Amino acid sequence: MLIEQFVRESARHRADAVLFPECAVTGYAYDFQTLESSEIRAALQSIGTMAAKRKINVLVGTPVFRRRRLYNCLVVIDRRGKITYCYAKNQLTPSDQQYFVSGNAVALFKIDGITCTTIICHERRYPELVRLAVMAGARILFHPNAGMDSLAVSRKKRDGHDGIVARAFENAVYYVFANSVGRQSAGKWSAGDSKIVSPDGRFLKLADNENEGVITADLNLARATRSYAQRSLQKPEFLQAHWKAMIRDVRRQAAESAVDFDL
Repeated sequence: MLIEQFVRESARHRADAVLFPECAVTGYAYDFQTLESSEIRAALQSIGTMAAKRKINVLVGTPVFRRRRLYNCLVVIDRRGKITYCYAKNQLTPSDQQYFVSGNAVALFKIDGITCTTIICHERRYPELVRLAVMAGARILFHPNAGMDSLAVSRKKRDGHDGIVARAFENAVYYVFANSVGRQSAGKWSAGDSKIVSPDGRFLKLADNENEGVITADLNLARATRSYAQRSLQKPEFLQAHWKAMIRDVRRQAAESAVDFDL
């Protein structure tokens, strides 16, 4: 099982957390209509056992059921193997919409006491999902992705030309991006380019476009200042009360929406 292999390798590198791509549990090119909730629960239980054995936080993309409806999610599993958070993708692609229901929250969760957030794949095009989370305290953004493009489009996205650097810089946070790589099904391709980007926009690590593997980097969280987002909470002054109300709602909705999944 590739997930087990990469959890083991990440632990060998003494990583605190490992991020897997969108729908890594099943693969994105999957007939989700055939999926049973019991299969997902069993897979996540197995991954939890891996996390506990290696004492590592695991963030894994997976379909998840809630009241018989299917969501495209990121599940956070802590070092004890316990599921601590589940975020459902809000902004769905036409492919997603064939199978999944939209989520209804901005993500906020903690890993080893550090406030984090996530977006999933297509959601990189919606900067408010990141900005609001950073205003609410997030210092690391985890982004699972599953590239499904024509080869020409895939090539244009390579070598970091995907907007990720701008999102890290404008929010002054770390950006961790895990993507599928190479040839996918039905003649589609994924650009790879899994990467870890610093708050100043530098690539700390950049994977290639051909091979599955693990990249790691040490994050100096003192550099994740969130400075620009914090300043936006103050100026212009007429927005202050509105921002405060939104952040309160973001925190409430993030907590309430993370429960009641069939996990």
